[in-house]
Amino acid sequence: MVGNTEHYSGSDWIDDIKLAQEAHIDAFALNMARGEPMNAKAIADAFSNAEAQGFKLFFSFDYAGRGPFSKDEVVSWINKYAPSSAYFRHQGKPFVSTFEGPDQAEDWHDIKAITNCFFVPDWSSLGAGPAMEFQPYDIIDDSVFFTVLATESVKVTVSIGGAESQGVLRDLPDGGVGLYHGSAPFNGRTGDVKITVWRKDVLIADQSGPAIKNDCRNGITGFDAWAGGRLTSKASRPVSTPSLEDEVCVRGTGANDFDVICRATCYLGYCPKSACVCRATGAQVKLPPEVPGEVFPAEGLNSNYIGLCNFACLYGACFSSYCGKTKYPLIEPTVSPFNPPSCTSGTGDGDWSVLCNFACRHGFCPISRCKCTSQGPLSLLNPTQQTKAVSRIGEDHGLCAFACSRGLCPKQACDANDGEQQEQTNPPVDQIEMPHLDRDCYMFPECVDLDNPQVSSCSSGHTRVSFDRGSCSGRYGRPICCKNTVLPLKCTWRGSGADCNGQCHKGEVTLFESRTGGNPGESGDTACNRGHKTFCCELKIFKELTSQCRWTECSGGCTSDESLVAQRTENSCLLATTPLKYCCKNSPPPLSNCHWVGQGDCADNNCNNKEVTLLLDSVGLLGGACAWWRQKTLCCTPEEAVLGNGQCPAPSCTSEAEEGCAPDEWGSDQPEDDCEDDDCEHDELRRDVMAVPQDFSLAGLAFEERSLLEARGEKRRPFEVHLIDLLMAAITIKLEARRYPGSGSLHDQPGASDNVFQ
Repeated sequence: MVGNTEHYSGSDWIDDIKLAQEAHIDAFALNMARGEPMNAKAIADAFSNAEAQGFKLFFSFDYAGRGPFSKDEVVSWINKYAPSSAYFRHQGKPFVSTFEGPDQAEDWHDIKAITNCFFVPDWSSLGAGPAMEFQPYDIIDDSVFFTVLATESVKVTVSIGGAESQGVLRDLPDGGVGLYHGSAPFNGRTGDVKITVWRKDVLIADQSGPAIKNDCRNGITGFDAWAGGRLTSKASRPVSTPSLEDEVCVRGTGANDFDVICRATCYLGYCPKSACVCRATGAQVKLPPEVPGEVFPAEGLNSNYIGLCNFACLYGACFSSYCGKTKYPLIEPTVSPFNPPSCTSGTGDGDWSVLCNFACRHGFCPISRCKCTSQGPLSLLNPTQQTKAVSRIGEDHGLCAFACSRGLCPKQACDANDGEQQEQTNPPVDQIEMPHLDRDCYMFPECVDLDNPQVSSCSSGHTRVSFDRGSCSGRYGRPICCKNTVLPLKCTWRGSGADCNGQCHKGEVTLFESRTGGNPGESGDTACNRGHKTFCCELKIFKELTSQCRWTECSGGCTSDESLVAQRTENSCLLATTPLKYCCKNSPPPLSNCHWVGQGDCADNNCNNKEVTLLLDSVGLLGGACAWWRQKTLCCTPEEAVLGNGQCPAPSCTSEAEEGCAPDEWGSDQPEDDCEDDDCEHDELRRDVMAVPQDFSLAGLAFEERSLLEARGEKRRPFEVHLIDLLMAAITIKLEARRYPGSGSLHDQPGASDNVFQ
């Protein structure tokens, strides 16, 4: 890092160069950021001292530190120092590298042509975000580690504070000549450390190190590793080691499901880089007798297993779970099976829950705020916009920056403008989660007999709306139950065919996923070979929520009394420079945190269970269209505030006066069960019924039943409706309604639904 050498003297450069030469390092990569004030002097000193010491240097232009270099700057640096005898060359050309800078990749066509450099850029990094994060105590091993270069087997002891223990050798060289690596745990010991190496009870080497302490100065304990070593020459005999060119892999492993078969083939010398990782080399072991015959990957596997199966089965290591003599269709994965797992779902406490739920689904799940609840292939979601988002509610470890740049920016947790709009005085809008199906429906955790009501019945107040066949056998399944208060509910399993991509439709909520599903469904309970089915239920208030919303025309925009809720790209708007906008007149808007889900093959294109599907489209907002004729999903969080703010969502409704929260003479805090009449259980209100007879006559009006509401007691609230027929004869119909729950009952009982307040 050239930026760290501002105060280097010539002797500092010479010391570093000599240490590198002793370690058999060929050259230094001079990582330099653009415009650093020390660059000119430091680079000049580095080359002059390297020339004097016979050492090599090369440039590694850092495009991330202080922004990208211009083409002219890069050409100037290379042309100035490439003629130096200290400049490292490959194939006669000056060797040049970079750190980051993918957006300037096109510059290097001209740079290479002008400088004739040999260009080796680094791979652009996505950062550590998608990697699984662990606590330090899950990674750090409290042990003393050692490596011994020896000509034959050795024994190592480790003494800590005078208490000795035997070192455990974990890596042994093939043939006995090479590096012996191992460790010994602290086991609570403190004090000076001494390592001794023995061969046949003869001490051949020792090394002492600083004491391990348990003191805690100023509330801080340092755990920095200490490294040391020494050279000694007590070889018992001259040795000649085999050439590395003659060695093969003798020990290896593989990622995920490839581990077992890779261990077998790598031991026999076959360890393909495309599927396995070799961990040790040595002489080729004697191969077992060959077992001829054609073999294929097992059912459900992919072409990555072809070479491994051919080799393993040829020498008798034919694992039935990987290989066999039956040829099955190859199921190629949509993501690399060699990738390490990433977080695929997570949770958080309080206001962090929305952010964690979103970010963890896409691999970013900082352990200081979120808890990862499942792992799997990375569901990569690229940023769709630039943002300066910061947290309103404390250190977020990058959650707001991640989520807001990808279209989800909850106002109560994140400030999308980094506090730049100081005139904003309104408090942040409360994040309201969907109040319905994510809490009101559940699935049995285990398989039960669907025909046996004793084991398959839902809990009190719930009704079975479907089931998931899952991995259950026969007539067994996992019932799906929903509260009676949300019924009737239109639900179905979506996704069909061997390659399922279950996707909820407009106005539906995603509740569960399964490879099998059940009824009702688009394909019954036939299992998917790949992908999954999705259980979707219609959000009954969706039309009311969106009754005052619209999509703009090409190049159109929201009016002054509308709020921008979402955007999408429309291919038919060829001359438009801006996407179509989804505008709503409601204040606050009925939907928030709208974002597009699905990229590439769009295998993960469903909303979470707190969101509703607003639109399906193959392109969405940014990026290319989905493969395999699939569609992206526009997911939004319904805001119940729009239903409870005193405004009627339907334009035809009016309210002459708002009632306050004073005691209501018509409200009742008595439980509904305090009704002695059998008819109480059959109370219902019939509405939206209209009769328009051709020959209007009052004679047709007859009331044969007493009011089913009379059983509710004497105190009822009257409503009067006056009708006038064609003959101007006045008719008055008096309706008596049962008492409704008072404010006290709302606190003592489960919360009322949105429709009550509406």
